[in-house]
Amino acid sequence: MLDALGDATRRSVFELLAAGPRSVAEIAADLPVSRPAVSQHLKVLKEARLVSSTAVGTRRVYALDPQGLAAVRGYFDQFWNHALAAFAQAVEQPPEETP
Repeated sequence: MLDALGDATRRSVFELLAAGPRSVAEIAADLPVSRPAVSQHLKVLKEARLVSSTAVGTRRVYALDPQGLAAVRGYFDQFWNHALAAFAQAVEQPPEETP
């Protein structure tokens, strides 16, 4: 999942979808890339389970995938939880006496 967000354009697509569902045309209108390029970026994001799509008439509308986001958050939470535990342990230790 993180590899999919490693590309700056894909991150921009991802960030646009954070504001709400959009079609390829709507995404391309806000980026300096073509519709086919946006489609390729969406394909990578979809394979990484970061976005999902639904058919609306003759077009596809893309949105962030809550399950994929939960997996990314879980990944980062493990580091955050470890950092908090280390901080709590450091705070709870009695200060070392200096000779």
